[in-house]
Amino acid sequence: MRDSNDSVRPIQWKGEHLELLDQRKLPQSKEHVVLKSADEVAEAISSMVVRGAPAIGMTAAYGLVLEAKRLERNSGDKWRESLMSAYEVLMNSRPTAVNLRWALERMKGVVDRGASLEELEVEANLMMKEDLEGNHRMGELGSELIKKGSGIYTHCNTGSLATAGYGTALGVVRNAYAKKLTENIYAGETRPWLQGARLTAWELLQDGIPVKLVVEGAAGSLFQEGKVEWVIVGADRITVQGDTANKIGTYNLAVLARHHGARFMVVAHSSTIDKRLVDGKDIPIETRPASEVTQLAGNLIAPEGIPAYNPAFDVTPHDLIDVIVTEKGVVKKPDLVSMESVLPTS
Repeated sequence: MRDSNDSVRPIQWKGEHLELLDQRKLPQSKEHVVLKSADEVAEAISSMVVRGAPAIGMTAAYGLVLEAKRLERNSGDKWRESLMSAYEVLMNSRPTAVNLRWALERMKGVVDRGASLEELEVEANLMMKEDLEGNHRMGELGSELIKKGSGIYTHCNTGSLATAGYGTALGVVRNAYAKKLTENIYAGETRPWLQGARLTAWELLQDGIPVKLVVEGAAGSLFQEGKVEWVIVGADRITVQGDTANKIGTYNLAVLARHHGARFMVVAHSSTIDKRLVDGKDIPIETRPASEVTQLAGNLIAPEGIPAYNPAFDVTPHDLIDVIVTEKGVVKKPDLVSMESVLPTS
């Protein structure tokens, strides 16, 4: 399922190994990493070879398949008994994205039912198919809310690089552009990993979609000039009342949008909703190394030894969110009642 504005695929399953587009190297070079074990997959997730909540979940699912195949070669039919250690290693590779837990628990359910190794592989492939189909569905639903001529601001990377393809928030942007609803697309640079500058800008240009890169500190000026009607972002975890954890800086944009009369849209699969959590304050927030702030491409840009505050995510309260779009439908003014229609079934 591709169109003329959807060419990038970061995850490729090759049967005996997993091939990932190394997102740390973009846009300077397009390199792939070959992975053959759960440990290698966990390291790739932790070190951000792959990133984006849906992509992390699907990568972890394939990591479990790789480990099952390795164990079967070494111990035959007893591979199920030894698979739990790989499950734990993968589960601990990154703490905030709930899709990681969702994908691994779904795969564990297949193992617990006594399914074959082939069925485990089929389940991982099915996740990829469902993700891509859901992204196209969300793209349609989200774009129906956008008026012609709207300016759209997006944050981090929520496109094909973060998913099986097409994207979540960027899928809405793709769909809106295809319908000629927007040509004014702004990508925030997204410090400190610069996913907006390195990944979103690169991905959109690959697919012929016009985009302007915005310095993080210039976002307020852009809103003040009335150039943004919609902020459209993804999510790494959503509570049952609609509080949303996303890449650090998202909360800032929600506050700016509310002050300047722009609307704020979160686009994510229903699997991103954590039914165990009500309040966003209970979402675990990953803290990354200070070196990500004090260095740029390995070069020191701050006084040596200075400490840094470097949370990878922040939480946007549901009352700052105008709409949440999932593959199950659209939730306007999310709260405990309105969110019920899109909660995951498992």
